[in-house]
Amino acid sequence: MNRAAFLDRDGVINRKAREGEYLTRWEEIEILPGVARAIGLLNLADFRVIVVSNQRCVAKGLITSSELEAMHRRMCAALANEGASVDAIYYCPHEIQPPCSCRKPGPGMLLTAANEHEIDLNESWMVGDSDIDIAAGISAGCRTVRLVSDRENIDGRADLTATSLLEATQRILAFETSLPVLARPIPQGASAAPNQRAKIGSSQGE
Repeated sequence: MNRAAFLDRDGVINRKAREGEYLTRWEEIEILPGVARAIGLLNLADFRVIVVSNQRCVAKGLITSSELEAMHRRMCAALANEGASVDAIYYCPHEIQPPCSCRKPGPGMLLTAANEHEIDLNESWMVGDSDIDIAAGISAGCRTVRLVSDRENIDGRADLTATSLLEATQRILAFETSLPVLARPIPQGASAAPNQRAKIGSSQGE
């Protein structure tokens, strides 16, 4: 079985759009400092790096699925040029209502990725910048890291906190080598309906 680092996209890999706005063109994507180095370290530590992202901009008609997947391919290529490999990107294209099986805080994207990539969720991590990311990770049985600003209030459910993906990665690797594993049971009988996704890697499939 493999272990994975599940990463939210906006606010973790790239800078978020302003409140109420969406990133719909590659030219709007700004990779955050240290991200390529962080992903490279996860690669070296034998983590599968998998992006899981809510992208309701598709449901709103602001971007098509094919345009979003093209943008993700360019993002992965830019990271690869810096020695950082993303194994897969999963995204939920749906609106908040009606509820779907893949939108975070539900664990659907993580469960689907675990099935398709033979991932041990109990040995994996979810890194996100919002409470819904942490809730999704916990529901899937992962350990979690919450990215925070200095003045941000959080609900305290994450196993670790950090201010950037690079710091989160360093804390994960330190945790893995120095502390006992914190086990959470994987939900029994959990399943996820197939969700929209783009697979980046040897086979083309956020």
